[in-house]
Amino acid sequence: MGCDGGTIPKRHELVKGPRKVEKVDKVAELVARWFYCALSQEKLRRPIVACELGRLYNKDAVIEFLLDKSPGKSPMESASHIKSIKNVTELKLVDNPAWGGDKESSKGDKCGDLQAARFICPVVGLEMNGRHRFCFLRSCGCVFSERALKEIKSEVCHKCGVPFQEEDVIVLNGSKEDVEILKKRMEERRLKSKLEKKSKKGKTAAAASQQEASADSPGPSKAKNGKDCVNSSSGENRQIVFTKSSENGNPSVPGKVNKASSTTTKRSIADSEDKSEAYKSIFTTHSSAKRSKEECSNWVTHTAYYF
Repeated sequence: MGCDGGTIPKRHELVKGPRKVEKVDKVAELVARWFYCALSQEKLRRPIVACELGRLYNKDAVIEFLLDKSPGKSPMESASHIKSIKNVTELKLVDNPAWGGDKESSKGDKCGDLQAARFICPVVGLEMNGRHRFCFLRSCGCVFSERALKEIKSEVCHKCGVPFQEEDVIVLNGSKEDVEILKKRMEERRLKSKLEKKSKKGKTAAAASQQEASADSPGPSKAKNGKDCVNSSSGENRQIVFTKSSENGNPSVPGKVNKASSTTTKRSIADSEDKSEAYKSIFTTHSSAKRSKEECSNWVTHTAYYF
C-alpha cells in the first residue's frame, strides 16, 4: 500500500522542485534544418528552393502553400514572407559522390550516419551537413561554402560565371543575427521594386495622355490653313488642305496645290490679255467699218450735188 516500511521514498519524489530546462539536441536540430523541408517537414528532394531568409523548401510544398487560399488556413511562420514564387530561388546543388543514400540502411543492418550530406561545395568539397556555413547566390542559384567565397574572392560566380554583388549572397540556415540582416535587405529590396513599378506606371500613363492630347486637340496650322483630318480604311489619319482656286472654286490637294494654282493664275492672266486684245481688234474694226460707211455716204451725196 506504500509507506509501510517496505519502501523508503526519496526527497525528490516527495518535494517538487523547479523543472529543468529541456535542452534541444543540436544534432537533431541540424538534421531538421538541412535535411527536411521547413514548410512540409518532409525530406528535401529536388527541385529544392530557398527563400530570401535562407530557409530550405521543397518547391512542390511552396507551390501548394501559395495555391491554398482557404480562409481557415493556419499561418505558417516559416513561409509567411513568401508571397509569390518569385520570392524563392531554385538551388543548383552538386551531389556528394560519397553519399550512398537511404539504400544502405534500408535493411536495418547498418547504422546510418546522420551527418552524411547529400550535397557538397563544388569548389572546396565541404559537405553541406550544417557543420559548415553555406551560401547561395540570388542571381544564379548556385550554392557554395562560405569558405570558398572568402578564399577565392571574385565578382563572378565560380560555377556559371554570372556576376553578383554582396547583397545577392544569402546565408543558408544562418543564425538569428544573419536572419535579421537578411530580413532588412529583403524589405529594402521589395520597397525599391514597388517604387520602380509605380514610376514606370506613371511614365506610361503620362505618355498615353500626351498621345491622346496630341491626337484630339487641333493645332494652329489646322485652324489657319483649313486642314481637315480624315480617317482612312487602314486606320491612319490623313490631312486634306482645301484652298480657293482662281476659276472654278474646286478644292485642291496639298503638295501639288502651289504648282497648279500658279499655272492656273498664269493661264488666267494670259487668257485675259488675249481677250482684251481681241476686244480691242473687234472695236477697231467696227469703228473703221463705221468710218468707211460714212465716207462713202458723204462721197455719194457730194457727187449727187455736182450732178
